[in-house]
Amino acid sequence: MCVYRHPTPTPSMHTDAPWPGWGFTHTQFSADSGIPDAVDRARAAVAAVPMVQAQAIMGWGVDNPEPAPGRYDFRSLDRRMDFIRRSGGTPVIVLCCAPDWMRGGEPGQTDWSRLEVAPSSAHFADFAELAAQVAKRYPDVRYFVVWNEFKGFYDDRRGQWDAAGYTAMYNLVYDAVKAVNPANRVGGPYLDFASIAPDAPGGSPLRGPWGAIDRRNLEAFDYWNRHRRGADFVAVDAHASTAQGSPDEFTAVQKFAAVGRWLRIHTDLPVWWLEWYVEPTRPGWTSQHQIAVRVAAMIELAAGGADTALYWNPKPGDALCVDCLWTDTWSSTGGQPLTMLDVLGRFVRWFPPSVERRETFVADGLLALATARAQVIVNITDHPISAMVSGQPMVWAPYETRWLTSGQSSGQ
Repeated sequence: MCVYRHPTPTPSMHTDAPWPGWGFTHTQFSADSGIPDAVDRARAAVAAVPMVQAQAIMGWGVDNPEPAPGRYDFRSLDRRMDFIRRSGGTPVIVLCCAPDWMRGGEPGQTDWSRLEVAPSSAHFADFAELAAQVAKRYPDVRYFVVWNEFKGFYDDRRGQWDAAGYTAMYNLVYDAVKAVNPANRVGGPYLDFASIAPDAPGGSPLRGPWGAIDRRNLEAFDYWNRHRRGADFVAVDAHASTAQGSPDEFTAVQKFAAVGRWLRIHTDLPVWWLEWYVEPTRPGWTSQHQIAVRVAAMIELAAGGADTALYWNPKPGDALCVDCLWTDTWSSTGGQPLTMLDVLGRFVRWFPPSVERRETFVADGLLALATARAQVIVNITDHPISAMVSGQPMVWAPYETRWLTSGQSSGQ
């Protein structure tokens, strides 16, 4: 049984800014390749509700963009960007990762096992120049995120993040991308707000029933926030699971709202979640249970004031893959939209950052997010719950999600 708290209404913090909102990040196996008919179906399904789509410049389905100094190869990145454009997406480019020659490798070679190695400080300027070339090649892109989860910036000797090294690189990249077009919006530090059990050593004051954020991660964020040249938004990510000290999966996702509210105290910048993860599926979980955990996480992200939140797209599977967005485009019948794509689309339409969003109380065991025109209510328990909504009696099955708008309802 989950531990439930009565939520506090929390509106979106930047209702006057055109921040992108909800969407997903492309990964190694996406929908830009496969059997042409299946690719077309997936693209049409995504285009039905245009949303944010992010792509890294190296890795996650894209080849080395600069195998040797000054020798560029953007063919695979072009293909991904073309899919984003043709599906009506708002493109976001993640400026990660670095070609081998910037991190000790030989020019012309790519060792994918070392993808997470950071460029050496002697090549920070070279990476900034690559970022500028990317910004020039895709002049329609306005959003750029610098690096990914501090990859390669951990100091093993000191046992903490090399925030100074990351920030030095970030500042050069920020300047380079802004020099291409001052209208470009650049953010960082794309830091994982990792948590540990509340009673474990090394925890920070940012804690709750879901666990405690690792002190070293908050210190790294604070360093970047104090020494960054500039930023248009803050980029973060986090995992929420019972492995971090939470008694259950629905208490675990409260972490997202807690981190969002902490960020609101420490910066007035828009908050972007580049990745967010929930409890891995357990044996016996129904599809409704799996969807309920993800919907609850998205409610908590909104309650914490997220301006943009991107779903990490898993490898497409078959029609039974609950966390997939579409079926495998390498299948002749692939490219079919799945439930999570519908969930994302509903959040795009009903709960954008441009409207006031409130986490509201309906009944014990129900978690709800509302705007003036719509609400989503999810049963986060393993038993049916009855409640009155807008004067009408309703019953939620275990882990059922309901979408309500203009006096009408639908189940999920």
